Amino acid sequence: MMREERQQRRSRPRSEHGYFLLKADRVEDDAWMSQPEAGRYLGIALTRVGMLIANGHLTPAENSVGQAGVTTASVEAEKTWRANATIRAKFTRLLKDTINWF
Repeated sequence: MMREERQQRRSRPRSEHGYFLLKADRVEDDAWMSQPEAGRYLGIALTRVGMLIANGHLTPAENSVGQAGVTTASVEAEKTWRANATIRAKFTRLLKDTINWF
């Protein structure tokens, strides 16, 4: 019973969960990707996906039923950046992101 309640709670729209910190536009389902899917696609942990959203590297979005996620375009752009960025560019981004946290 407890597991079913958790699954039901997770499938509710973001607005019912109280997530109002980030403005997320509603996009079509084919332009949306869940955060766990984005993490698997990029080969990174879910917490890192959250950090990329917070730093503006991934664009938050809602699908047609109001579930939180990111745009597929931003995930593709991040994958391309990761494949082509130099070590210096990656270090510079890390430094900027760290400074933004303070």
